Amino acid sequence: MKVAAAQIDSSLGDVDANLGRIRDFASRAKDRGIDLIVFPEMSDTGYSMPVIQKQATPWNEGAVPELKKMAREFSLAIVCGVSERASDSIYNSQVMVDGRGEIVATYRKTHLFSPAPVEEHKCFLPGDQLSDVAHDDFHFGLSICYDLRFPELYRALACDRGVDVFVNSSAWPFPRVEHLRALSVARAIENQSYVILSNRVGKDGGVPFCGTSAIIDPYGVIVAAASTDREELVTAELSRDVIESVRKRMPIFEHRRRDLY
Repeated sequence: MKVAAAQIDSSLGDVDANLGRIRDFASRAKDRGIDLIVFPEMSDTGYSMPVIQKQATPWNEGAVPELKKMAREFSLAIVCGVSERASDSIYNSQVMVDGRGEIVATYRKTHLFSPAPVEEHKCFLPGDQLSDVAHDDFHFGLSICYDLRFPELYRALACDRGVDVFVNSSAWPFPRVEHLRALSVARAIENQSYVILSNRVGKDGGVPFCGTSAIIDPYGVIVAAASTDREELVTAELSRDVIESVRKRMPIFEHRRRDLY
């Protein structure tokens, strides 16, 4: 299965322009024979709490219907970070659409980044469920940005739900670029799973994002990586044999001490 991480910039508050950029990268992915493409966090509105509060829409409006059309047009599965308005609440969400244009998984960010000046908790409600889905020959688990700092989420997806490909849509800033690299590789190694990381570039509200999108294999090897500051499409092929080989040589899940933790 061929997958891609789209490392894109976003035009703050310009949903139409952002959908145009997403469509361009989806088209490029189709031309390269990609089966699934991942986009960053808040790819529809950009990452600014005041802007999101104004522009978040229910999923029958805004970006999601357009993502479904693109997926059908290109026969391409799409995972994308989007805003979600549900009644009086707003969520930092992620949607997975299959190549028929059907929503097959949704996720609401469970760990909100609360330090100033971002203060996500003043804009969003946290999600209260994990999200995973079987697709093609793999089992995907969804996550967003700051979730990478919480290994319990990934362990639960891998051990309790059978996930072997983690997908993360991010808007991760430059001051912690080394953390992004280290945490992404760690989540792959400790769970013997692929990680597809799609992170932003550009700036929103003066905050620079650090790119470094990557596809990491179950041994922790970065098999495809992007720069820190340019829009790029990074691609790789997932292998069922690689997952099984790594897990067979070192059966860490069998060695867990569930009696202790």
